[in-house]
Amino acid sequence: MENNHSMMSRRRFAAGFALGSVAMALPLPALALTVEDARALIDKAVAEINATIASGKSETAMYGDFERIFSRYADVAAIAQRALGPAARSASKAQMAAFTKAFQGYISRKYGSRFREFIGGTIEVTDARPLKSFYEVVSVALLKGQAPFDLRWHVSDKSGRNLFFNIIIEGINMLASEGAEIGAMLDKRKGDLDALIVDLKTD
Repeated sequence: MENNHSMMSRRRFAAGFALGSVAMALPLPALALTVEDARALIDKAVAEINATIASGKSETAMYGDFERIFSRYADVAAIAQRALGPAARSASKAQMAAFTKAFQGYISRKYGSRFREFIGGTIEVTDARPLKSFYEVVSVALLKGQAPFDLRWHVSDKSGRNLFFNIIIEGINMLASEGAEIGAMLDKRKGDLDALIVDLKTD
């Protein structure tokens, strides 16, 4: 059944970089999870990210770790569907499954490369609060020789599990930026979702 998320235009997300805009664009039901649950989820995710950053592993191995962290703590299916935007409505179940898997690897490599920049530093969770009908968990990246900066995680239990569905890094909203980027990539391929899936596996 088509839900509110699949009905949202990627163009709206592209315009929704402001936190308030994205919050309004993602109406979610009342949560059973608590602010403590949301913070505990991100505490675990951040602990695993920090361990990967400090592991000394190769870049390829680190990306594999980041993908496992992403699949464990993120609502990958919902994020992928929002990123694909209107094209998700006409995609077959097989295409959506293939896109979601390819998108998971793509987004893990992309954001994993950002987290690799934190080598020698750490991420610390500092706060959590209700925001509309989900929770925002605030963390700070502490990097050697650089000013600390903000990372914010949006958490809900809409999928039936406590998972994050958005990250905001230094004010850049993942849902907004990925919706715009995936839309542009699909347009470049003249709407050919299968071609996009193939290319996401190597991007």
